Amino acid sequence: MYNRFGLSIILLIFILSLGSCGSLTVETFYENGAVVTSSPTASEIGLEILKQGGNAFDAAVAIGFALAVTHPEAGNIGGGGFALTYNAVTDEIHALDFREKAPGGATVDMFLDSNGFVAENSSLLGSRSAGVPGTVAGLFSLWEKYGSLGWYQLLQPAYKLADTGFILDQYLANSITSFGNELKQFPETKSIFFPENIAPKPGDRFTQKNLAATIQRIALDSLNGFYSGKTADLIVETMTKYDGLISHDDLNSYKPVWRRPVNFQFDSLDIYSMPPPSSGGVLLGMILKLLEPVDFSIFAPKSPEYIHHFAEACRLAYSERATHLGDPEFVDNPLDVMLSDDFLDARRELIDENQAGISHEIESGIPQNFLESESTTHFSIADKFGNLVSLTYTLNTEYGSKLVVGGAGFLLNNEMDDFSIKPGVANVYGLVGGRANEIVSGKRMLSSMSPTIALKNGKPALVLGSPGGSKIITTVAQAIVNISRFGLSPEQIVNMPRFHHQWLPDSLYLEEGGFDINIKQALIAKGHNIHERSRYSELMIITINEDGMKTGAADPRCNGSVSGY
Repeated sequence: MYNRFGLSIILLIFILSLGSCGSLTVETFYENGAVVTSSPTASEIGLEILKQGGNAFDAAVAIGFALAVTHPEAGNIGGGGFALTYNAVTDEIHALDFREKAPGGATVDMFLDSNGFVAENSSLLGSRSAGVPGTVAGLFSLWEKYGSLGWYQLLQPAYKLADTGFILDQYLANSITSFGNELKQFPETKSIFFPENIAPKPGDRFTQKNLAATIQRIALDSLNGFYSGKTADLIVETMTKYDGLISHDDLNSYKPVWRRPVNFQFDSLDIYSMPPPSSGGVLLGMILKLLEPVDFSIFAPKSPEYIHHFAEACRLAYSERATHLGDPEFVDNPLDVMLSDDFLDARRELIDENQAGISHEIESGIPQNFLESESTTHFSIADKFGNLVSLTYTLNTEYGSKLVVGGAGFLLNNEMDDFSIKPGVANVYGLVGGRANEIVSGKRMLSSMSPTIALKNGKPALVLGSPGGSKIITTVAQAIVNISRFGLSPEQIVNMPRFHHQWLPDSLYLEEGGFDINIKQALIAKGHNIHERSRYSELMIITINEDGMKTGAADPRCNGSVSGY
């Protein structure tokens, strides 16, 4: 309902949870705008931009820079990512690729030792693990195409947070402390996170003067404030000091790319997600389309029958990822084949409803000659104009390469590990790749990031995404099934325990404490290799009713929050 003065209102609806807790939950609906991020401070900054008359794209820029200050384990200006945008004026959805690229000096065997083995941690730690950062160029491209407020204005909240500092909460203090050994390896990093060798505590004020100066240079000089001038000099100086590869030419030549999103139908939803170099959109489509004809009438969100069918669909989808997907500038990605009814019908025949498949016996269903080849953060935004932004960006693992650019105050990514550093050798997320994703200078590494937008009856209905490495795709897919097939609310969905299969290793991962012994025994009886693991991913979701009212949920696994008005 709306009040007769047209003021912003919030509706509180109490509903009985169908999720894992079986408890009473609260949904908050917003008339105008909603923002969901992994940081309460960043969520409030995004909300303030919307209240100032900015649109979702303006808010995304402000949030993107704010997270680089308040969520350093994944928020970044030293990494890259992807964004999906819905423009209410043109009724168009576009995909923005600002993924990192391999430096010009990168080679296919750069992480192998003299015996041809992968050198330990070489693709994860230090200067050589970093790809050319794309975040600043990506956020600027988003603002240049759709922004309404001034660029300088949008960066000031982040600048102030870095310059005057903010109060550390328990979550961030614990995160920094838990990675203390890694963050102390480089003096540039240690001086920021462990000054005087003292671990931060909740309640401390965390200031980042060098990062503030870098953000201000970007605010004043946009792309030149990062990809050339003093910031670029500091990046190259750090590369020189630590035998890295990123050069001035690499920085000057970096460009983000607007791409056509992957699009498919699932039930009543018209779903859009990221194309390569993200594998997210096509694998999300494969999993959901493989499940679409399955009768869910006997399933429940945690029933072993549903988990089995979902895992088998994932097993088939991820087997194609390993063979065929890579940077579209270098590889012909057979997306039309992978999402075609004929192909999916044939692959679905491999699913036995009573017995788990054996991953090593499953090969790609597309002939090889068809082709020539965990810490992230996500935020979702919906504004009063009807615009949507779903944006996922990353440093790769927590705190990326662990190397801060000297004098510039920001961490570099370790995304080079997302390449196939050696065919058949798994990366840090256990994903196995082949030649389609091998290291080539100037190439973008394959990703699992899956920022997603869905329409229903031609109207915006859903904005979501998650971090989680290889588990991003299954997290997003489960959320969509929970909405479309099980009718759960965003709050119920983020509280649901998760499960994951990715072909290799041949394991069905269950979140520990989320599934009772009867469920586990039933899955083992079907032949699944069960492995329990800690809770993962951080789903950020907004749903929009047909009347435009918005509600969202931030994953309890992180420090996220929902803001709206």
